[in-house]
Amino acid sequence: MGPRIPRHETRAPGGKVDLIYVLHDLKTLQVDPGTVIDVIISGHSHVPKIDAVGGVLHLNPGSAGPRRFKLPMTLATLEVTPEGMRPEIHDLGGD
Repeated sequence: MGPRIPRHETRAPGGKVDLIYVLHDLKTLQVDPGTVIDVIISGHSHVPKIDAVGGVLHLNPGSAGPRRFKLPMTLATLEVTPEGMRPEIHDLGGD
C-alpha cells in the first residue's frame, strides 16, 4: 500500500489560510457546520467544471485517462496566490 494522502490539507499562501477539500464524490461531502472551506475538488462524474456555490469554489478536473463516455479528456490546475484562486481546465485533446 502506498502513502496515505490526507483528505484535506490547509495551506497558507500570502498569510491567508485557504482550506482545500479533496474528495472523490461531491455527494459524500461531510463537514462540520461552521467549517470554512475555500475550494472543494471532486471528480466522480468526470465532467470538467468550475463553479462557485455559496462562495465556495467547486472544481472537477474531469478525466485525463482513457475517454469516458463522450466527455473530453481534461485536467485542472489551481493556482493559489495572495490575490486569490485561479482555477483552469485544460483540454488534452485525444480525439
